[in-house]
Amino acid sequence: MSVHSRLVESQFTNAQRVQQSLSSGIEKKALLWLAARTPAVINSDHLTLLGLAAQFLAGVSYAMARWDRHALLAATFFIALNWLGDSLDGTLARFRNRQRPRYGFYVDHIIDTFGAAFLMGGLAFSGYLHWGVAIAMLIVFLMLSIETYLATYTLGNFQLSYWIFGPTEIRILLAVGNLTLLYRPTAHIFGQAFRLFDVGGVIAVVGMAVMLIVSTLRHSVALYRQERIQ
Repeated sequence: MSVHSRLVESQFTNAQRVQQSLSSGIEKKALLWLAARTPAVINSDHLTLLGLAAQFLAGVSYAMARWDRHALLAATFFIALNWLGDSLDGTLARFRNRQRPRYGFYVDHIIDTFGAAFLMGGLAFSGYLHWGVAIAMLIVFLMLSIETYLATYTLGNFQLSYWIFGPTEIRILLAVGNLTLLYRPTAHIFGQAFRLFDVGGVIAVVGMAVMLIVSTLRHSVALYRQERIQ
C-alpha cells in the first residue's frame, strides 16, 4: 500500500449506520446467523455479485411476465436472492473483520444504482406497470439515494431506512405484490379499474418524494446550524 493510500485510509471515518426499519431487529439476527455459517470459500465480493445478478434476473423475469404471468414467481425468487447477497455481504465482512469501508460503500451503492435500473426496466416492459410510473420511481429513488450519500458525507450518518421502511420492507412489498398479481392484477378505486402496480408505483413515488423533501429540509437545517456564520 502506498504512503498516499495509507494517509487516505487513516483520514477516512466510517459513517454511523442508522437502521430503524420494521424488520431490522429480526433481519440483523438472521444475517448474523447466516454469516456464522457461510463457508470460508465465499466472501463479501461473491455476495455482492450475487445480489447484482439476482436483481438483473428479477428484471428479466418481470419482462418475461409480459408473456407468462408465472414469471412473477421467478421475480419473487430473485428478489429474495437479491436480499441475501445485498444484505449479507456487509454483515459477513464485519463478522470476519475483513472490512474495506471505502471500497465496500462505493461498490455496494453503485451496484444498487445499476440494479434499480434493471428492476425498473423489467417492470416497465412487463405490462403490469406503466413505463412512465417506472421512470418516475427510478428518478425519485436515485434522487433519494443522492440525498442519502450527501448526508453521509456531510453529517456522518448513513440513513439505511426512512421511518419504518428500508430495502427489506420494499422487497417484501414487491414479493406480496407479485403474488397478488397472479390472481388480481387490477385495483378498483372509486369505481375505476387501475393496474395494481400502477397504484402501488404512484404511492411509492409520492412516499419517496415526501421522504426526500423532509430529509433535505432536516439535513439542510442541521448543517446550517453546525456552520452558522457569526
